[in-house]
Amino acid sequence: MSKLAKKVALVTGGSRGIGAAIAKRLAADGASVAITYAKDASAASAVVRAIELGGGKAIAIQADAANVEAVKGAVEKAVSTFGRLDVLVNNAGTAIPKPFEEATQEEMDRVIDINVRGVFATTQAALKHMKEGGRIIMVGSAVGERAVAPGLVPYAATKGAVKMFTQALSREVGSRGITVNNVQPGPIDTDLNPASGDWAIPQKAATALDRYGRVDEIAAMVAFVAGAESSYITGANLTVDGGMNA
Repeated sequence: MSKLAKKVALVTGGSRGIGAAIAKRLAADGASVAITYAKDASAASAVVRAIELGGGKAIAIQADAANVEAVKGAVEKAVSTFGRLDVLVNNAGTAIPKPFEEATQEEMDRVIDINVRGVFATTQAALKHMKEGGRIIMVGSAVGERAVAPGLVPYAATKGAVKMFTQALSREVGSRGITVNNVQPGPIDTDLNPASGDWAIPQKAATALDRYGRVDEIAAMVAFVAGAESSYITGANLTVDGGMNA
């Protein structure tokens, strides 16, 4: 039997990059999957189609992670479609790489709204539906623990907030049999942070493995944390960074 058979997962920001890989992996492991996307309906539809072609069930829900009412509505839509919610993956996030003194207030607000407020709102809405065995999983960042390069000050600060949110929330919901964990990627080859980009050379050099990671390597860790074998892991920050923070 598939590891996540009869489970329902919601992956925010699931139309591309790490989020799309997570959605496809959870579906491959047997879960019915709802994904949210901000703007690109065609990319979201492509993820749904890929899951359905593999024999899985999936829906895409338009919901900007910065819009609190939209993310709450996405949780309700996932539950009304599939009847329950077992796994929430707070993957939606954004970064604006530039020197801190050049960042505008509007840019900083956007990073906070998506990376922190959106996570709070989505998690709060999801917990209303979660029962014993539920899984709350953050996609944080290795820079939420250790800043290895300049240019990501607001982003690093929000991911540090996600780290402490994970640890604190695990204390509150542990008695309900719900785990809360934070998967912290290092440099991963995506559209937002390509291995061929201007910012890639110092990031790659900072890793022990001397390479960027792949989206499926993050999805594998999320799938493990979502499954039954991780039942005694909670409040943990699980770094998948090629040794960047070693």
